[in-house]
Amino acid sequence: MTELDVLQLIKQTFWVSILLTTPILLIGMIVGVLISIIQTATSIQEQSLSIVPKLIITVLAIMGMSKWMLSYMINFTTSLLGSLQTYAGM
Repeated sequence: MTELDVLQLIKQTFWVSILLTTPILLIGMIVGVLISIIQTATSIQEQSLSIVPKLIITVLAIMGMSKWMLSYMINFTTSLLGSLQTYAGM
Protein backbone atom coordinates (compact mmCIF):
# COMPACT_ATOMS: atom_id res chain seq x y z
CA MET A 1 0.00 0.00 0.00
CA THR A 2 1.57 3.23 -1.12
CA GLU A 3 1.16 6.71 0.28
CA LEU A 4 -1.04 7.56 -2.68
CA ASP A 5 -3.39 4.69 -1.79
CA VAL A 6 -3.62 5.93 1.80
CA LEU A 7 -4.38 9.47 0.65
CA GLN A 8 -7.01 8.18 -1.78
CA LEU A 9 -8.65 6.17 1.00
CA ILE A 10 -8.63 9.17 3.37
CA LYS A 11 -10.12 11.35 0.62
CA GLN A 12 -12.93 8.84 -0.01
CA THR A 13 -13.65 8.58 3.71
CA PHE A 14 -13.86 12.35 4.11
CA TRP A 15 -16.19 12.65 1.11
CA VAL A 16 -18.47 9.96 2.50
CA SER A 17 -18.63 11.69 5.88
CA ILE A 18 -19.29 15.07 4.25
CA LEU A 19 -21.97 13.62 1.99
CA LEU A 20 -23.75 11.93 4.90
CA THR A 21 -23.64 14.86 7.33
CA THR A 22 -24.24 17.85 5.05
CA PRO A 23 -28.00 17.37 4.49
CA ILE A 24 -28.68 17.05 8.22
CA LEU A 25 -26.52 20.04 9.09
CA LEU A 26 -28.17 22.14 6.38
CA ILE A 27 -31.64 21.26 7.64
CA GLY A 28 -30.64 22.19 11.18
CA MET A 29 -29.10 25.45 9.98
CA ILE A 30 -32.16 26.44 7.94
CA VAL A 31 -34.49 25.72 10.85
CA GLY A 32 -32.20 27.69 13.16
CA VAL A 33 -32.24 30.71 10.86
CA LEU A 34 -36.03 30.59 10.52
CA ILE A 35 -36.48 30.37 14.28
CA SER A 36 -34.03 33.25 14.80
CA ILE A 37 -36.01 35.39 12.36
CA ILE A 38 -39.24 34.56 14.19
CA GLN A 39 -37.60 35.30 17.56
CA THR A 40 -36.29 38.62 16.32
CA ALA A 41 -39.64 39.60 14.84
CA THR A 42 -41.55 38.73 18.00
CA SER A 43 -38.86 39.82 20.50
CA ILE A 44 -39.02 36.44 22.24
CA GLN A 45 -35.52 35.47 23.38
CA GLU A 46 -36.20 32.13 25.08
CA GLN A 47 -33.28 29.71 24.56
CA SER A 48 -35.41 26.57 24.66
CA LEU A 49 -37.53 27.97 21.84
CA SER A 50 -34.54 27.78 19.51
CA ILE A 51 -32.99 24.52 20.70
CA VAL A 52 -36.01 22.21 20.95
CA PRO A 53 -37.34 22.67 17.37
CA LYS A 54 -33.83 22.28 15.91
CA LEU A 55 -33.35 19.10 17.92
CA ILE A 56 -36.70 17.67 16.85
CA ILE A 57 -36.17 18.53 13.16
CA THR A 58 -32.65 17.10 13.23
CA VAL A 59 -33.85 13.84 14.77
CA LEU A 60 -36.66 13.61 12.21
CA ALA A 61 -34.16 14.27 9.39
CA ILE A 62 -31.89 11.53 10.66
CA MET A 63 -34.82 9.14 10.93
CA GLY A 64 -36.04 10.06 7.44
CA MET A 65 -32.65 9.72 5.78
CA SER A 66 -31.36 6.78 7.80
CA LYS A 67 -32.25 4.22 5.11
CA TRP A 68 -30.30 6.15 2.46
CA MET A 69 -27.41 6.80 4.85
CA LEU A 70 -27.19 3.15 5.85
CA SER A 71 -27.34 2.03 2.23
CA TYR A 72 -24.55 4.43 1.27
CA MET A 73 -22.40 3.30 4.20
CA ILE A 74 -22.97 -0.37 3.36
CA ASN A 75 -21.91 0.25 -0.26
CA PHE A 76 -18.80 2.14 0.87
CA THR A 77 -17.87 -0.53 3.42
CA THR A 78 -18.45 -3.33 0.91
CA SER A 79 -16.23 -1.53 -1.58
CA LEU A 80 -13.59 -0.97 1.05
CA LEU A 81 -13.60 -4.57 2.26
CA GLY A 82 -13.66 -5.83 -1.32
CA SER A 83 -10.41 -4.03 -2.03
CA LEU A 84 -8.84 -4.94 1.31
CA GLN A 85 -6.51 -7.40 -0.40
CA THR A 86 -5.21 -4.57 -2.58
CA TYR A 87 -4.60 -2.37 0.46
CA ALA A 88 -2.88 -5.14 2.39
CA GLY A 89 -0.55 -5.80 -0.54
CA MET A 90 -1.26 -9.52 -0.73
